[in-house]
Amino acid sequence: MNQNLLLVYKNFAANAQISHIGLGVAALNTAKVLKRHGLAVNVRAINSASDLDKYLASNPGITHVVLSAAWIPVLELGNIVIRYPGVEFAANIHSNVGFLQADANGVDLLRHYVHLARELLNFQVGGNSLKFVEWMSEAYTVAGVYLANLYDLDSTVTQNKPLYNGGTLRFGAFGATRPLKNFMTAAGAAISIAKELRVPVEFWMSGLRVEGGGGINKAIEALLLHQPSVTLKIVNWCAWPEFLDFIETLHLMFQVSYTESFNMVTADGIARGVPSVVSEAIDWVPSRWIAHMDDPLDVARAGRNLITDPHAVVDGVQALERHNQRGFHSWQDFLSVTPIAFQSAVTTKPIR
Repeated sequence: MNQNLLLVYKNFAANAQISHIGLGVAALNTAKVLKRHGLAVNVRAINSASDLDKYLASNPGITHVVLSAAWIPVLELGNIVIRYPGVEFAANIHSNVGFLQADANGVDLLRHYVHLARELLNFQVGGNSLKFVEWMSEAYTVAGVYLANLYDLDSTVTQNKPLYNGGTLRFGAFGATRPLKNFMTAAGAAISIAKELRVPVEFWMSGLRVEGGGGINKAIEALLLHQPSVTLKIVNWCAWPEFLDFIETLHLMFQVSYTESFNMVTADGIARGVPSVVSEAIDWVPSRWIAHMDDPLDVARAGRNLITDPHAVVDGVQALERHNQRGFHSWQDFLSVTPIAFQSAVTTKPIR
């Protein structure tokens, strides 16, 4: 049987076809990797359960549907699952357990989705984090499905970017401004690097997506106010290709989140030749990219090493492709297709 996968996500930007929010970028990248391996897949941005129902009615060849995140009301979702008994559905949670504390409605929907999975033959609940799936399977006594974020690394990967050799350092800490992103520790590390290397630093953050974190911006502004070597800069939310081009102008990024399930921005950096200092929550990167999330001096230490490491980007590419390979197998299992050998999009040296 030929499988035909549909990835759907909530289009918060109210654009009929594409959105540059994280869920849209994640779906697009996953679809590209699957399509490169010969699998039939499409991505659809929707605003309601009715949108999904109409699309399935007009595309009877769809065999699998993966809903990104928990947002469709359970009764509406249940009615659609029942209406299409020949289609396999899954709700893919795009957060690890810790981040769910910021989304009470999502937690409530997760609980109801699990009940739905017990009652219907063609519906499953899973996550893009194996740690989350293993916890959920135990906590709710239900078989969860692991559906990893895949990231499309193609010929545009920047591996030969010149290393930092003096002058102003450009750092980035991106994403919606939320407490769990731990941007304050990243800013503290930027100050330490500026002091230790005695060079000016630009500390870039995202604008226009303050989600429960208005005080974070003010705190970072206060932290940097009397630090003449560190300048706070803002890049407003933009189309994903534009964001990738901007990332390429940086020397280093920080993603020292308290909780993560994948972290698209770290993968974006790898694709544009920029390493990231991350927390242990992002466990697929090279080990030396990881610093203690609550220790700005350790974050600074890792950052100093990465900006002058000639192997950092190549090793990051290899680590991401290893993640892609493991994640690709999880999608094959869900789609019940004959095993396909994973084809790397790039050639890199072995990871150190």
